[in-house]
Amino acid sequence: MDRHREPLPSRVEDLPGLPEPALAALEDGLGTLALEDLAPSDHRAIVDHLRLLLVWTGAINLTAIRDPVAAVRGHILDSLAAVTILREHAVDAFIDLGSGGGYPGVPLAAAVPARRALLVESVAKKARFLETAVAAIGMSDRLETFAGRAEALGRDPRHRERWPAVVARAVGSLGEVAELGLPLLAPDGVLVAWKTADLDAELAAARGALGTLGGGRPEIRPVDPRLGLGGHVLVVVAKTGPTPKAYPRDPALRGRRPL
Repeated sequence: MDRHREPLPSRVEDLPGLPEPALAALEDGLGTLALEDLAPSDHRAIVDHLRLLLVWTGAINLTAIRDPVAAVRGHILDSLAAVTILREHAVDAFIDLGSGGGYPGVPLAAAVPARRALLVESVAKKARFLETAVAAIGMSDRLETFAGRAEALGRDPRHRERWPAVVARAVGSLGEVAELGLPLLAPDGVLVAWKTADLDAELAAARGALGTLGGGRPEIRPVDPRLGLGGHVLVVVAKTGPTPKAYPRDPALRGRRPL
């Protein structure tokens, strides 16, 4: 049946605009995050990306959030909560693991702003959307996509221990995110993982993995409750030592023998 589907849009000029309540929620959130100084082109890219996502997800189910206001809060503002952390660490390039529909990578690249970001996505339909979106919103000069698994990048000398930051949202447990992300980080780089506040057990389970992989003590950064994101936190892990060459392992081995 997919053979008869109309082609999905690739130009933002052909899309409906965001409704006023969604735009108002975005402006309120940007104010809360002290991001009112976004360049007009970066603000437009963030909005256009969401417009494209909402149209595409009606056809190929890229996200469970379909209400524009909820998408502003649950995707854009949740992503932008990490801007302060990346700016504190003077990050100008990062990898977004499991980027999905482009969150948190696209808004972060626009708002930091980053000179380079790599959106990593192994699901074909999501990777196809990311390629289309990057071109459509005019960010091809600083955003790249990789349609494959993070393990491949972690073994590639062009990427291994080369990046100042890795971000990961809704990818897996902290231990799994650490095994995928820390091999990519340069010395003193930072891993930022999106989590909910009730994560004591997850932190305890990840303690050994972080030490093995060259990560430091995790720092928990609460997300501003005014954003209405229900106790979300950001876990920040600095790269304090080298990652052994045996990591990252294949998914099957990670599942059988978690660190």
